Amino acid sequence: MLGRLKKIELREIWTSEAQDFTPWLAREDNLGLLGEALDLELELDGQEVSVGPFRADILCTNLADGSRVLVENQLERTDHTHLGQLMAYAAGLQSVTIVWIAAKFQDDHRAALDWLNKITDDQFRFFGLEVELWRIGDSPAAPKFNIVSKPNDWTRSYGKSATRADPTGRLSNYQRFWTGFVEHVAERSSTVRPQSPRMQHWMNFAIGRSGFQLTAMLSAQRGEIGVGLETTMDSKDAFDALYAKKEAIEEALGFAPVWQRLHGKKMTRIVFVKEESISDEANWLKAFQWIEKTLVTFDSVFRDEIKRI
Repeated sequence: MLGRLKKIELREIWTSEAQDFTPWLAREDNLGLLGEALDLELELDGQEVSVGPFRADILCTNLADGSRVLVENQLERTDHTHLGQLMAYAAGLQSVTIVWIAAKFQDDHRAALDWLNKITDDQFRFFGLEVELWRIGDSPAAPKFNIVSKPNDWTRSYGKSATRADPTGRLSNYQRFWTGFVEHVAERSSTVRPQSPRMQHWMNFAIGRSGFQLTAMLSAQRGEIGVGLETTMDSKDAFDALYAKKEAIEEALGFAPVWQRLHGKKMTRIVFVKEESISDEANWLKAFQWIEKTLVTFDSVFRDEIKRI
């Protein structure tokens, strides 16, 4: 026998937006639910953060690239006041992804976000999400985020690509490779969360903590593909702490990466490289599979290690 879904009024669970919903959303597991809807990995920076004359409900970091993500909440229909606040936040932060969550989006506010995504560049991204609560029988209420407006990243990337000088076609080939990789992991419902494909030889991935990122790399000239963990902090302490556990880490990985402390540079890198020509598209599927598998392995081994540093 199957149960029946029943929609629950938001105020039945969250009486106050400021006292109930925002603290609930700021918890790590619930922020993860929001991140799944947005296809981002988020780390909380703070609640009720001052931005100009206003206080933003939640401010986060996008762990894939270190950019700011601001979340503004409403437990009712969208209104002009909150739309105006979003404009003030954008002006105050200069570069930000803004997420507007509401019980219901009015058509003019949805259209406003669509328009903003159309006229702004990569410094600003606007998402509109409707939040719902559902229950089956006597089960606990379950939240559901529905995206009603989002950036058209493919259009932006394509527009940039068309204007960049690429006489050899190498950069365009990189973008086509990453586009294929994004489609590959999407079809497999993979845990790997790629960024938008770009005309570059690398792609970065979040790993649960700011200052660290996974990266996948290509070299058409050398006929190589690689996956690595990078730190972007001024101190080398994090790298040294991991290197002290080198033997155990390599045993868990099942292979021995190259440990690059990179003296004199801010970045450090732990990288595993494989010979694989991407000049022939017939090899791309094999490369997609290896990169995905190796990213998952790196994530499973290093995610908990870096949280303990």
